[in-house]
Amino acid sequence: MENRKEELYSQAIPAGKRRYFFDVKETRGGDKFITITESRRIFDNNTGEFYYDKNKIFLYKEDFEKFQKGLANAFSFIETGIEPEPVVVENESGHNGENDDLQKINLDDFDLKF
Repeated sequence: MENRKEELYSQAIPAGKRRYFFDVKETRGGDKFITITESRRIFDNNTGEFYYDKNKIFLYKEDFEKFQKGLANAFSFIETGIEPEPVVVENESGHNGENDDLQKINLDDFDLKF
Protein backbone atom coordinates (compact mmCIF):
# COMPACT_ATOMS: atom_id res chain seq x y z
CA MET A 1 0.00 0.00 0.00
CA GLU A 2 2.48 2.61 -1.17
CA ASN A 3 -0.25 5.19 -1.79
CA ARG A 4 -1.23 5.40 1.89
CA LYS A 5 -0.29 8.51 3.80
CA GLU A 6 2.29 7.91 6.49
CA GLU A 7 0.83 8.21 9.97
CA LEU A 8 3.19 10.03 12.34
CA TYR A 9 1.01 10.38 15.44
CA SER A 10 -2.38 9.17 16.61
CA GLN A 11 -4.52 9.82 19.66
CA ALA A 12 -7.93 8.31 20.44
CA ILE A 13 -10.32 10.15 22.74
CA PRO A 14 -13.20 8.03 24.15
CA ALA A 15 -16.31 10.15 24.63
CA GLY A 16 -19.37 8.14 25.64
CA LYS A 17 -20.79 6.36 22.60
CA ARG A 18 -18.33 8.15 20.36
CA ARG A 19 -14.60 8.00 19.91
CA TYR A 20 -12.56 10.79 18.34
CA PHE A 21 -9.26 10.15 16.59
CA PHE A 22 -6.66 12.83 15.95
CA ASP A 23 -4.09 11.56 13.45
CA VAL A 24 -1.10 13.44 12.07
CA LYS A 25 -0.08 12.17 8.65
CA GLU A 26 2.43 13.15 6.02
CA THR A 27 1.98 13.24 2.26
CA ARG A 28 4.59 11.82 -0.09
CA GLY A 29 5.68 15.43 -0.61
CA GLY A 30 6.47 15.81 3.09
CA ASP A 31 3.50 18.04 4.01
CA LYS A 32 1.89 17.26 7.34
CA PHE A 33 -1.86 17.36 7.94
CA ILE A 34 -4.39 16.24 10.54
CA THR A 35 -7.34 13.94 10.12
CA ILE A 36 -10.07 14.19 12.73
CA THR A 37 -12.37 11.18 12.80
CA GLU A 38 -15.57 10.64 14.76
CA SER A 39 -16.45 6.97 15.14
CA ARG A 40 -19.79 5.77 16.52
CA ARG A 41 -20.78 2.17 17.21
CA ILE A 42 -24.30 1.61 15.86
CA PHE A 43 -26.57 -1.42 16.01
CA ASP A 44 -28.15 -2.44 12.70
CA ASN A 45 -31.65 -3.78 13.40
CA ASN A 46 -31.80 -5.47 9.98
CA THR A 47 -28.67 -7.58 10.40
CA GLY A 48 -28.59 -7.77 14.19
CA GLU A 49 -24.95 -6.67 14.18
CA PHE A 50 -22.98 -3.63 15.22
CA TYR A 51 -21.06 -1.47 12.75
CA TYR A 52 -19.00 1.70 13.00
CA ASP A 53 -20.16 4.93 11.39
CA LYS A 54 -17.17 7.18 10.72
CA ASN A 55 -16.99 10.83 9.73
CA LYS A 56 -13.65 12.32 8.83
CA ILE A 57 -12.27 15.76 8.03
CA PHE A 58 -8.82 16.63 6.75
CA LEU A 59 -7.13 19.72 8.15
CA TYR A 60 -4.13 21.06 6.27
CA LYS A 61 -1.30 23.09 7.78
CA GLU A 62 -2.22 26.31 5.97
CA ASP A 63 -5.65 26.19 7.64
CA PHE A 64 -4.56 25.37 11.23
CA GLU A 65 -4.73 28.94 12.54
CA LYS A 66 -8.10 29.70 10.93
CA PHE A 67 -9.57 26.42 12.16
CA GLN A 68 -8.24 26.98 15.68
CA LYS A 69 -9.68 30.51 15.82
CA GLY A 70 -13.03 29.36 14.48
CA LEU A 71 -13.22 26.50 16.97
CA ALA A 72 -12.22 28.82 19.83
CA ASN A 73 -14.96 31.24 18.76
CA ALA A 74 -17.52 28.43 18.77
CA PHE A 75 -16.41 27.30 22.25
CA SER A 76 -16.51 30.89 23.50
CA PHE A 77 -20.05 31.36 22.18
CA ILE A 78 -21.22 28.17 23.88
CA GLU A 79 -19.67 29.23 27.19
CA THR A 80 -20.71 32.90 27.16
CA GLY A 81 -23.64 33.20 24.76
CA ILE A 82 -21.88 36.22 23.25
CA GLU A 83 -21.24 36.07 19.54
CA PRO A 84 -17.52 36.66 18.91
CA GLU A 85 -16.08 38.66 16.04
CA PRO A 86 -15.80 36.55 12.90
CA VAL A 87 -12.41 35.10 12.02
CA VAL A 88 -10.65 37.54 9.70
CA VAL A 89 -7.92 36.34 7.36
CA GLU A 90 -6.01 37.84 4.49
CA ASN A 91 -7.71 37.26 1.16
CA GLU A 92 -6.13 34.13 -0.28
CA SER A 93 -6.96 35.02 -3.88
CA GLY A 94 -4.38 37.81 -3.99
CA HIS A 95 -7.02 40.24 -5.32
CA ASN A 96 -6.43 43.66 -3.82
CA GLY A 97 -9.64 45.48 -4.72
CA GLU A 98 -11.20 48.08 -2.43
CA ASN A 99 -11.98 46.46 0.95
CA ASP A 100 -11.18 43.06 -0.58
CA ASP A 101 -7.87 42.55 1.20
CA LEU A 102 -9.62 40.93 4.17
CA GLN A 103 -12.11 38.12 4.08
CA LYS A 104 -14.50 37.15 6.87
CA ILE A 105 -15.15 33.48 7.39
CA ASN A 106 -18.68 32.52 8.37
CA LEU A 107 -18.65 29.41 10.56
CA ASP A 108 -22.06 28.46 9.13
CA ASP A 109 -20.24 27.71 5.84
CA PHE A 110 -18.45 24.75 7.46
CA ASP A 111 -20.02 21.31 7.77
CA LEU A 112 -18.11 20.03 10.79
CA LYS A 113 -19.44 16.70 11.96
CA PHE A 114 -17.76 15.60 15.16
